[in-house]
Amino acid sequence: MKLVSTRNFSKAVSFKNAVLDCIPDDGGLYVPASEENLRPWILYMDESSSFSSIAGTLTSALLKDEFSPVVSERIAGKAFAGFSPELRQLGEKLFSLELFHGPTGCHKDFGLLWLASALDHILTMEDRTAVVMAATSAMTGKSMATAFSGKSRLKMILVYARGTATGIEPSLLATNGGNIFPVEVDGSLSDAQALVREIYGRRDLVEKYGLTLANTMNIGRLLPQVFFYMYAFTRLRKKVQGDIFYAVPSGNFGNLVAGLYAWKFSLPVNGFITDATPALSCDVSGRCLCADSHIPLPDRGAADPASPSNIERLEQVFSVNPLMLTGLVFPSAVPRGNIPGIVRSVWKETGVVIDSAAAAAYGALDAMRDRAFSDEGSVVIVSKDHPAFEAERLREYCGASVPIPETILSLGVPIQGVKKIPLDRAALERMLAEID
Repeated sequence: MKLVSTRNFSKAVSFKNAVLDCIPDDGGLYVPASEENLRPWILYMDESSSFSSIAGTLTSALLKDEFSPVVSERIAGKAFAGFSPELRQLGEKLFSLELFHGPTGCHKDFGLLWLASALDHILTMEDRTAVVMAATSAMTGKSMATAFSGKSRLKMILVYARGTATGIEPSLLATNGGNIFPVEVDGSLSDAQALVREIYGRRDLVEKYGLTLANTMNIGRLLPQVFFYMYAFTRLRKKVQGDIFYAVPSGNFGNLVAGLYAWKFSLPVNGFITDATPALSCDVSGRCLCADSHIPLPDRGAADPASPSNIERLEQVFSVNPLMLTGLVFPSAVPRGNIPGIVRSVWKETGVVIDSAAAAAYGALDAMRDRAFSDEGSVVIVSKDHPAFEAERLREYCGASVPIPETILSLGVPIQGVKKIPLDRAALERMLAEID
């Protein structure tokens, strides 16, 4: 697979290069340079295929020019040993694709596990090392630390706001022989993001320390999210006779873009329903609209390495034929005040407690219900994070208690011995020099 920037289709790079040096110098985002026909592999797999096996097969199919089948299987096998999404049937034509069955209950687990495994294999093959730095909060920090722990050629600096460094197992920390370096800056999360943004804005530092990213600006974080939809199809193919729609929470559009890549890679899918945002909504005629699509890419700011959005990737998917956007992506406004009622309604109808993001996607389905469920059609709600992260709020919404796994209970435990530094880029630079 070759990758190009959303802002320069003429210069293609390898997947290895795009993952290790994940920030295009033109300010764009790396995207697949061409469509891939994965239909033979998709139709070969069925409900007996494990998620790990599906991921290994598709890794090999997509990256066959860079990884042997054995290496592809090893990357996926090490990433997903014992972990898999789950497809739950909520009604005759309604399903939930649960992405919170990874090690920490965060949907990011799966993308991070695969990226960490792929990076570890690439760095070993090239006899290199790399550093990941990220401004983070407790849930994402725990997910990142868990995925990247034990990778001998990778080091991770997690930058927290003042007083918020919690949830990481002591055995993962560099002070105990691990490869995770947590640090608190004397400021807010926005301040921490600003410092990280400055570091990645320095090309000399990126090259000197082998800096890469673990958020969805890195195509290696986004690509494995394609596997979710392939996995769901293997479980649906014998149950569903008509159209398949996915209701996807908007978030930073990572899961939506991954679903569109799955479609481009020949996955049978009839549309994606999502909750509208200022960046992605509908025009006066009800057609899907990207708010900034009228602004030429060179006139926009560079993609944000500290807190990226995938809206530019979504625009690129439909750049050849904009009309396809209106026929495949269906945003619908869902007022935040409706979320409690949606959670309560789903609980009463199905006995399942969904999180707020899944509730927003479910709410967006209302505008498409007649079309999505017509002619034997079915809908899959993408449920991202474990409801236990919102246990108190969801109990207020529907009166049901959510069991809280131990990994989430421990999320509030302060990290012992966390390093504290001033709100100063030079302090982060010194950390890079110290761990080099």
